[in-house]
Amino acid sequence: MKRPYSYDERRTHTTITGALLRARKRAGGKYTAIIDADDRKLSYDDLVKATFALGSALAGLTEKRERVGVMLPTGAGAVIATFALSAYGRVPAMLNFTAGVRNLRSALKTGEIKRIVTAHQFIEKGGFESLIEALGQEAEIIYLEDVRDNLGVRDKAAALAGLYAPDLIRAKTDHDEEAVILFTSGTEGDPKGVALSHKNLVANVEQIIAHVPELMEDDIIYNPLPTFHCFGLTGGAFLPLFGGLTAAFHPSPLQTKEIATRIRDTNATILLATDTFVSQYARAGKEGDLDKLRFAVCGAERVRDETRSLLRRKFSVALLEGYGATEASPVVAVNPPADNRPGTVGTLLPGSEYKLEPVEGITRGGRLYLRGPNVMKGYILADAPGVIQPPEEGWHDTGDIVVIDDDGYITIRGRLKRFAKIGGEMVSLTVVENCASSLWPDNMHAAAAVPDGRKGEQIILITDSPDANRADLVGFIQNHGVPELAAPRKIIQVDEIPVLGTGKTDYGAVQRLAEAELAKAA
Repeated sequence: MKRPYSYDERRTHTTITGALLRARKRAGGKYTAIIDADDRKLSYDDLVKATFALGSALAGLTEKRERVGVMLPTGAGAVIATFALSAYGRVPAMLNFTAGVRNLRSALKTGEIKRIVTAHQFIEKGGFESLIEALGQEAEIIYLEDVRDNLGVRDKAAALAGLYAPDLIRAKTDHDEEAVILFTSGTEGDPKGVALSHKNLVANVEQIIAHVPELMEDDIIYNPLPTFHCFGLTGGAFLPLFGGLTAAFHPSPLQTKEIATRIRDTNATILLATDTFVSQYARAGKEGDLDKLRFAVCGAERVRDETRSLLRRKFSVALLEGYGATEASPVVAVNPPADNRPGTVGTLLPGSEYKLEPVEGITRGGRLYLRGPNVMKGYILADAPGVIQPPEEGWHDTGDIVVIDDDGYITIRGRLKRFAKIGGEMVSLTVVENCASSLWPDNMHAAAAVPDGRKGEQIILITDSPDANRADLVGFIQNHGVPELAAPRKIIQVDEIPVLGTGKTDYGAVQRLAEAELAKAA
């Protein structure tokens, strides 16, 4: 049964804990909230009890309004720790454990984070002993197993109070206060903190539910994306849990074959991932593995026609492309299942405003600015630790060049930083990658712009295709009406394209590869 729903600003005036409690009341305490990686099922009652028991214990180890690092894989543990801290007035700061020691140290300093919640099992299984040792010099490490083993009578009483009288024990927090801190990847300097309020996060879930009425009460959303990434946190955890649905978690998006099998075994109906990962799951999946999916939703990177075709041909599953930014909590737009238009990222979510600013050298499209209830409280920058700097007049500059048609459907032309200026003209590096993907669809490609003494910049294509060659690519560009300036000066073949832990192409690493090639040729 479809859930008729319209966006209502009043429903955003609650905290993330309040939204969870509201969903429990609607779905019923016995309804399955989470299917964890070990296939253990937690009901909404289980989730609420664990939230308040752990929250009571962590409250004795932390200070009110303190930003507390959460360094855990996607799963019940990460979600419970997030709600537990928030329920007692702390601010969970989601740490990207794939970012490396330098970026994590910078994040701790920027966010003024003095304590990190993690787990012995995670550190051991992931081989993060040296990482946690380094971080332990900057912050106190709190292990969930130790906290659990020392739960007292008061903590266990809090679990019951959470079920029957949560308002008596949870923190009195305003919906406009910061709820979660996430960090940018740091590929272009020190990571920036993004402060999201309770209202930002709850509003984004309410916007998604209103925008996609095809969501069903018995949907199971499968999420292998990391919760240190906003798509994995909001789309993969808060959306199902606030919507009274079921969230099925997997700790790593890289376990391709296992994920394809678990999608089948959990009876998942909706998959959230990136183009790169969906393509891998579709290739690894055996007959029937993905058949119960009603649709898959991709964000964080462009969806290739080849991925869309593979998913439809092999499993008869529709792929919906969306668009987001951490600063927007993160979902900005998504294609609705009833009117899916490939090549676009759909229409803006309800309650959102936009404006397009012209960019010199670009005649089609403009630079997208956003404002709305899901747009962040502000950045926290390395040169002003702990201080939230709000966007000017509420407008967030996405840095993306987009075209919006008469029906409101958005086409992403690329990030402004991902245009090359050649002979005075702006050339989209995304177009170069699209051309390469059309020629060599089974491979990954990434383009970079590097300085050129004569024309300003030149384009270098990095690819993992052993068959890629410049002559074929130039021919394709000429035959498909693409400006010849988009032809890369050089193609570099590598074993694999660098990828971030979020599934996005690591363009910082791609740029370094291109610059190294340029230096070698000098």
